[in-house]
Amino acid sequence: MEVLRRSSVFAAEVMEVFDRSPTDKELVSQAKALCRDYINSRLIRAGVSWSKPECNAPVPGGKLAEVSTILLRLGDELEYIRPNVYRNIARQLNISLHSETVVTDAFLAVAAQIFTAGITWGKVVSLYAVAAGLAVDCVRHAQPAMVHTIVDCLGEFVRKTLVTWLKRRGGWADITKCVVNTDPSLRSHWLVAAVCSFGHFLKAIFFVLLPER
Repeated sequence: MEVLRRSSVFAAEVMEVFDRSPTDKELVSQAKALCRDYINSRLIRAGVSWSKPECNAPVPGGKLAEVSTILLRLGDELEYIRPNVYRNIARQLNISLHSETVVTDAFLAVAAQIFTAGITWGKVVSLYAVAAGLAVDCVRHAQPAMVHTIVDCLGEFVRKTLVTWLKRRGGWADITKCVVNTDPSLRSHWLVAAVCSFGHFLKAIFFVLLPER
């Protein structure tokens, strides 16, 4: 599918900025590229069928691929701890997937709640897990065009809320410093805190959006 196609030229441009201090625009472009990779991974895992083979193109190489791999592994941990939190998100929020405005407003509302008390890598991973979960819902409900909307929405949120924080840490590559436990019995404390907190965010957003529907 076109929204998930990544050209070699674009991939090269995104990876190049890891060798220097990235600009705001570059950080947002990287955020969206990572989001497409994350969503594509979750769509494949969910067994969702696609009409075009290029939607399953491999992730870009180099440092961007390393960041994407770490992001996905941390996402795996979040979803392992509380699998139901990041599934059927549209149903949990009780929203229609036929309206771009509704989907956008719901995603941004949840994103805002996630970062109410500050920014951590755990919360960033949670944001991507939400985007992917919502994207899977959209495709399953015959609204694949919404995937593009979700990716753009995440990019805009990163631009407004996370760019300054990312620049202080040297960019997305900072996430590679996170330790990922391979033993399922030993879960990272900060990931546990992130997923447990998000369970409350979903409930809060449901009541925030309900009067507006």
